[in-house]
Amino acid sequence: MTIDLQAKKAELLSKREELLNRLDAIKKDYANGLSADSEEQALQLENAEVLAEISRVTNEDLQKVTQAIERIEHELAQ
Repeated sequence: MTIDLQAKKAELLSKREELLNRLDAIKKDYANGLSADSEEQALQLENAEVLAEISRVTNEDLQKVTQAIERIEHELAQ
């Protein structure tokens, strides 16, 4: 059982890293600001809605993964 939990924890830690990297990429995209070109700005504003939703879902997933890691660590500590 401990080996299964350790493997699952490693998998979840990898997933957490992936989610954190995704959020970092979104933050960097926002930090770039808007283009000087008005057509490009319109496209960026449309994409901002999509990025906001991706960010929201990623944060939810990150919270679930973190909670699962905490539960596994609690089980392993017993």
